[in-house]
Amino acid sequence: MPCVSRFFGIAIYFYFNEHAPPHFHAFYGGDEAVYEIETLRVYAGNLPRRAHNLVLEWADQHRAELMDCWNVATDGGTPKPIEPLR
Repeated sequence: MPCVSRFFGIAIYFYFNEHAPPHFHAFYGGDEAVYEIETLRVYAGNLPRRAHNLVLEWADQHRAELMDCWNVATDGGTPKPIEPLR
């Protein structure tokens, strides 16, 4: 499970051999949320509001890179890191 970015205590991960739709996992403290890449809709879990808003801002800026990571991870490769939110 490679971590592709970390910012403000949030970690973004992809799992290998995942199921559709393309998505990523965001962890903050003991919380986890799963976000669809295309829509940025949360379809599992939840994060505190501030962390959720930071994830949305970051993901909106890096959507193409997130899809690249998804494709690499689902093929069993290690995705490249993505710049954190600053």
